[in-house]
Amino acid sequence: MANLTTNYMGLNLKNPIIVGASNFVKDLDNVKKIEDAGAGAIVYKTLFEEQIELERLQLSEELNQYNERHAEMISLFPDIEHAGPTEHLMHLRKTVEAVTIPVIASLNCTFEETWLEYAKAIEQTGVNAIELNFYSIPGDFKKEEKAIINEQLDVVNHVKKNLRIPVSVKLSPFYTNVLNVIQMMYFEGVDGFVLFNRLFQPDIDIEKEVHHFPYHLSNPDDLGLPLRYIGLLHGEIRGSICANTGIFTGADVIKMLLAGTDCVQVVSTLYKHGFGQIGKMLNEITEWMDHKKYDSIDNFRGKLSRKNMKDPFVFKRAQYVDILMKSEEIFIHYPQR
Repeated sequence: MANLTTNYMGLNLKNPIIVGASNFVKDLDNVKKIEDAGAGAIVYKTLFEEQIELERLQLSEELNQYNERHAEMISLFPDIEHAGPTEHLMHLRKTVEAVTIPVIASLNCTFEETWLEYAKAIEQTGVNAIELNFYSIPGDFKKEEKAIINEQLDVVNHVKKNLRIPVSVKLSPFYTNVLNVIQMMYFEGVDGFVLFNRLFQPDIDIEKEVHHFPYHLSNPDDLGLPLRYIGLLHGEIRGSICANTGIFTGADVIKMLLAGTDCVQVVSTLYKHGFGQIGKMLNEITEWMDHKKYDSIDNFRGKLSRKNMKDPFVFKRAQYVDILMKSEEIFIHYPQR
């Protein structure tokens, strides 16, 4: 029987499938179903500081909208305050207590001070690790890219120095050289890297002439980008690597493992196919390993990474050029009418 165990940031997982941050975990029944389905770990939904601040502002406006109805009124609700992250932390603690598999927290903040404040509070819930979700949209034309990266490095440095649990970062691919950023963060002590963050993008309703933000789930074609960078990273850093985006089947997980990942995160495939998909994926991995006579994941992890390939260009620009040079082949698959 194939051994699917893997190690992620020092956490021993029974298999490489982690359920990524999502609204699934808001219901403890779902959390238990995820564990029963066979997941190796769970990432709890992200704590967004920006959302907390927005809720605080909305509550303040609602509580004070009638303050001027009487000259002596200062506030109709003088003792009511927004709970801040308290509710999130309470549910996170309950999730940790409800399952036996590792639970990883996820955090996104806007200020360096609150990154550390919230990270410390999260650690107290008993989570096994924390994932720093670096998702920011620059709005200042004068701010140089180096300043943005340095801010993130400072956050990583302060969090790592003050926490005892492992720390990973979930990155977007939108850096001039994401490999260099990953290397710098590794030197700051980051234990793991999640590649890549799936960012929701705006859309425009041309009939109503308004912005809207549709929930676009990932699709299998999205796995190419993390596959490339995982293949480039394997064997070059000691930090753990976790693949994210476009992973729907056991075959997708195997591809990522061959490229060099330690584990994967899945969400979209569970929305589309249900929690039972986890078991199906695990069976596919096991059957493939038995067919290939691999006893454990370590036997083939990174086998097709750049470090272990004889072709030094397989993950580089030459691969793209080679595809363009064979562009006529596309008509074989998609004949013109």
